[in-house]
Amino acid sequence: MCTTSALHTGLSHAPPRAQDVTRKCRRGRFATAASGVNVSPGVTMRVGSSVLACCCLLLQLLGLALFLRGFFPVPVRSQSRKNSVSDIPSEPSAGAKSNWTALPSPLFKKTVIFLIDAFRQDFVFGPKGKMHMPYMTEMVEKGTTHSFIAKATAPTVTMPRIKALTTGSIPGFIDIIMNLNSQELLDDNLIWQAKQAGRRIVFYGDDTWIRLFPKHFVEHDGTTSFFVSDFTEVDYNVTRHLDNVLSRNDWDILILHYLGLDHIGHLTGPHSHLVGPKLFEMDNVLKKIHTSLMVKEEDGSLPSLIVVCGDHGMSETGSHGGSSDEEIETPLLLISSSFERKGEPAKAPDILQQTDLAPTLAIGLGLPIPRNSLGTLIHPVIEQKTMREQLRYFHLNGYQLSTLLRENVESSEKDVGFEQFKKAEKSHGNWIKLYLEGNTSEVLTNLGRKVLKQYIEALMKLSSSLSKQVAEYDMYSMTVGAIITLEILFLLLLSVPNALCSRAEFEVPLSSPFFSLLFYLLCLVLAAIHVIVCTSTENVCFFCSISWVMAIGIMTLMSALCCIILSTFGKMLSNAKSPNKRPDSVSLWSELDVILLMGTLGHVLSMGASSFIEEEHQTWYFLVNTLCLALAQNMCRKYFLVKKGNPIDLATHKRTDNEGAYIKEIYDMHKKEMREERLPILSRFVKDHEKWIALSSPWAILICCRLLRSLNQTGVQWIHRPDFGHWLTSSEHKAELSFLVAVSLVMIFILIQGRCSFVSKVALAFGLLGVYSYRAAIGHVLYPWQQSTKEISKGITEARFVYIFVLGILITGIKDLIKSQVIITDSKAKSVGLWEVYCGLVLLAALLFRPHNLAVLVFCLLIQSTLTMFIWKILKYDAAQVTLMHYWFGQAFFFFQGNSNTISTVDVSAGFVGLDNYIEVPAVFLTVFTTYSGPLLWSIHLLCYLNSESSRLSTSIAHGCYCYAIIRSLPVTIYIILITVLRYHLFIWSVFSPKLLYEVIHLLISVFVCLFFTAVDKNQMAKSDV
Repeated sequence: MCTTSALHTGLSHAPPRAQDVTRKCRRGRFATAASGVNVSPGVTMRVGSSVLACCCLLLQLLGLALFLRGFFPVPVRSQSRKNSVSDIPSEPSAGAKSNWTALPSPLFKKTVIFLIDAFRQDFVFGPKGKMHMPYMTEMVEKGTTHSFIAKATAPTVTMPRIKALTTGSIPGFIDIIMNLNSQELLDDNLIWQAKQAGRRIVFYGDDTWIRLFPKHFVEHDGTTSFFVSDFTEVDYNVTRHLDNVLSRNDWDILILHYLGLDHIGHLTGPHSHLVGPKLFEMDNVLKKIHTSLMVKEEDGSLPSLIVVCGDHGMSETGSHGGSSDEEIETPLLLISSSFERKGEPAKAPDILQQTDLAPTLAIGLGLPIPRNSLGTLIHPVIEQKTMREQLRYFHLNGYQLSTLLRENVESSEKDVGFEQFKKAEKSHGNWIKLYLEGNTSEVLTNLGRKVLKQYIEALMKLSSSLSKQVAEYDMYSMTVGAIITLEILFLLLLSVPNALCSRAEFEVPLSSPFFSLLFYLLCLVLAAIHVIVCTSTENVCFFCSISWVMAIGIMTLMSALCCIILSTFGKMLSNAKSPNKRPDSVSLWSELDVILLMGTLGHVLSMGASSFIEEEHQTWYFLVNTLCLALAQNMCRKYFLVKKGNPIDLATHKRTDNEGAYIKEIYDMHKKEMREERLPILSRFVKDHEKWIALSSPWAILICCRLLRSLNQTGVQWIHRPDFGHWLTSSEHKAELSFLVAVSLVMIFILIQGRCSFVSKVALAFGLLGVYSYRAAIGHVLYPWQQSTKEISKGITEARFVYIFVLGILITGIKDLIKSQVIITDSKAKSVGLWEVYCGLVLLAALLFRPHNLAVLVFCLLIQSTLTMFIWKILKYDAAQVTLMHYWFGQAFFFFQGNSNTISTVDVSAGFVGLDNYIEVPAVFLTVFTTYSGPLLWSIHLLCYLNSESSRLSTSIAHGCYCYAIIRSLPVTIYIILITVLRYHLFIWSVFSPKLLYEVIHLLISVFVCLFFTAVDKNQMAKSDV
């Protein structure tokens, strides 16, 4: 075994002659390839570092899946699936016999639900409303309306919000994933109740409704909500039905869901010049509906009701999914001739919960309130009714809420809201008794007002109590998942000395007596715990619901991991105490080692604070800037101090008899490597002044990072502030944006084409030209050769044109990689193949990025080239250090793109580039790729760099893969422990939960990255063995 210490092996500089150390580490006949597997006789199995890294991350995904299933549980629900008329309570009477035992009659004859997707409240109550929605503004100020600001809850995406509007419940946060593929809604809801009551429902708009409520509509026409490039046809397909349906009387409920405003937000943001015309279009739709319904109302008949609302708002970047005020605050307008006309200036709208609409519509339509509703009745809607009717409505709402509380909370009788409802119900009975006795005095009126006030207060407290109990954590599943994840992290950390030695392998213990005894003992203990937990718990537990075969398999895995960890730890202790152990690597830590280690650990620990999660970009900006300063110090030390024999740097490089000769040797080697690469950006001037360019490189990178910070505001605190990206994307600066896009595309070609084959260079050039054509086709940039204004299109043809070249470059690179495996002596084929795969991904990113973010891609390539040519190869950093630096820059570029830890910054529009309709798999892939393109491009560049270094150290790819696995496993493991402790934190759903989803998806991407590393590493080692 290679017994190099973990500290030295993980973060020390590589020696100049790695083969000498390799001979020391190679013992016995079972020396294996870095990514191969070999079994020693009867005791251990040797696993390569990259294989171990991949296996560990895959097992960690299993643990995370269990943890997520427990952390995002099923929300509290009534034990009975649906409410029915037979469940309606009678009117409290305090001894007297009331004759009102049936469901109240409906208040409205026809109801129109006019839902505008991503309808922010300031689009109605702000300056945009007065400017672009004159009819709606007049109705708010002078009409027979009640206007409110309805607050939604995170996640602010369409499907959970439709559930909230129709059921009155708060959907689980995991519904944000289910939003992509909505299934039939089985919970009690208004649509089902209306159908059971014989109401005829007509729907036009977002087809999410059709998936949630199949066979509920007598007539429907759905439009896809995911094709965000279309904001014209998607609304026309709704409006074209209006004249016909409004002229008929064969419907009771009309639901219209308009998507155009949401699509404009995703494409160009809430301040786009396209928003005003779209709001005016929606205003005309409201005018048409209102005028038509008013004309048909007859004297003596029930009035109609128009509900104007939004499912969610829109952030300052045009997205949604988070919990900012712009995303959760939506307008709610209730328009009916039964409401009093306003005779005074309109006051500021009251604020209520979006879930309050469900019980209000149920009462208005004469339907039972959905069983799982947490909402409270909106009092202004019924304030024109008699006192007895108002009390009856509130009693029905209170009875439903108290029943739901009783079914989900054990000590519900002690709840303040429940006690107050019982008190109000008793007072209500006394009022009914006086009313039935014919009492008409002032006492009856005052008592009625008192009871009404008691009901309103009781409903608010009941709703609040239920909101706090909206979901119960499945602690058993969370614990099992967390233990597996933690065991994997311990195994990765304990395996560092072996996995990062020159042989890059780990011995897995298999059959020692201690291992076997402890293994079976742990299996028995875990099985006993499983039986006890699953037979004693009253709540539904996911881990208890799976089959016994799967449960035993997971418990066996946990026991085996624990035994392997203990065996590995025991072997480390015995090696440390062995007198024959020769400390061949007692090395000092450099300042860079300390910075990389402390910075990574500091970032992980900072995730326990909500503010650090919201502003995580500040942490990475600080770390990257610090790294640049450390690199500048090391560069100065190399050129000015090492040649004088400065002892500080002797810990950084292997000691030699002639330090100056060694420095000259690696300096000449570096110049030779640059000549062999023949990169076109290296001119004669650069070669002649290489020293001063290398000294200035860290400072140039520092300046680039500072410029990138001003391009996209992100986070939560300052995202509302204007940035350079907003200035570029405004319609007044299209010419400047066009110039930036053109220059960026040219720079991309210059920076990456040098190492490509001729065919790939041609494909890359045409692909980048297609990117500009696509952006011009959809109206983002100008055609320089066309003066007239070009009509905006979907750009489908241009985007597919680029996809062809992306696939061509990727296929060419993969072909070269296969060639490097088949033709053993062709060492250049793999380097060219890896670089072409990287170039194909860069071209895909150029197509999917927002146009102003092409500058981010150019700076990414510039920084990578600068680090490769003038820093890493000169200072000869080892694989662990280079991997950590790649990871840091990848995380920083994740935020340089404008991403954050809120769902609202996900660029959904990128998932539909080149698609004329919604196709789930490519849409999800393109969206995820765009979001994580920063970390992904830096990880693939890491592979390209380590492959070029494999001639100097054959295990560099295996070391890089293993280090990458550790630095991805560490934050995920620590984070799930932190959010388990903080699961009752105020911001658990708005801050910590979105971050958890980001981390899990990032880990999933890291698994594929490590698999790619392993495949490439296996080819390299196969060639070495031959």
